Amino acid sequence: MLKADHGAVSALFADYEKTESSKKKKAIVAEICAELSMHAQIEEEIFYPAFKAALKDKLLVPEATVEHASVKDLIAQIEGVEPDGELYDAKVKVLSEYVKHHVKEEQDEMFSKAKTASLDLVELGARMASRKAELIAARG
Repeated sequence: MLKADHGAVSALFADYEKTESSKKKKAIVAEICAELSMHAQIEEEIFYPAFKAALKDKLLVPEATVEHASVKDLIAQIEGVEPDGELYDAKVKVLSEYVKHHVKEEQDEMFSKAKTASLDLVELGARMASRKAELIAARG
């Protein structure tokens, strides 16, 4: 599920790059922000604590948490704001780059370690999917 979220957000960033219309840019950014916020919440509430406990991790989860904070800061700067040119586009571009970096580290390091740990990935996936459904329903 987390990999699928990563792919969906990556596609949204690609759509943004191709878009000229301010109206479409704003709609795409709204979707990016919603997806990233929901994804980060699920990771912070469920995946990271389980990963940290199972692997006694003191490096990857703290780093990922700091990366989430940077992403949330950029989301706060662009969410609900009218696309107003170069600075707005630059913020979306930097957000895209932060997310790409974060995704690469998660998929290359965290996910591979999670597979070899004593984590019940089926149960963990079910909990995350359930939480995602709750968040989507709450979003309306």
